Amino acid sequence: MGIRNLLSTQGSPLSYNNGATPRINSLAGQQSKLHADGNAPGYSLDGTDFSQVNAAYQAYHDGTSNPLPMPSLLDLNGITPSKYVDNLPG
Repeated sequence: MGIRNLLSTQGSPLSYNNGATPRINSLAGQQSKLHADGNAPGYSLDGTDFSQVNAAYQAYHDGTSNPLPMPSLLDLNGITPSKYVDNLPG
């Protein structure tokens, strides 16, 4: 019997979640507000939805404190940048 089979059938106090499959963190899915909330910018651009993103970020079980990085401030305040026209095929 392999170690994976032993963990999934008998578990182990040395493994996270006693060998059971842990839940998937919400930041790993499409519902995550880390980068966007629909068409609106999310936390990583302008800090929107801090409490929800921070709660999910703190839920990672990596044995360390998880300070949430500051937003990137790369957002253009909702303005679509002008189209780049140099080097376009003529």
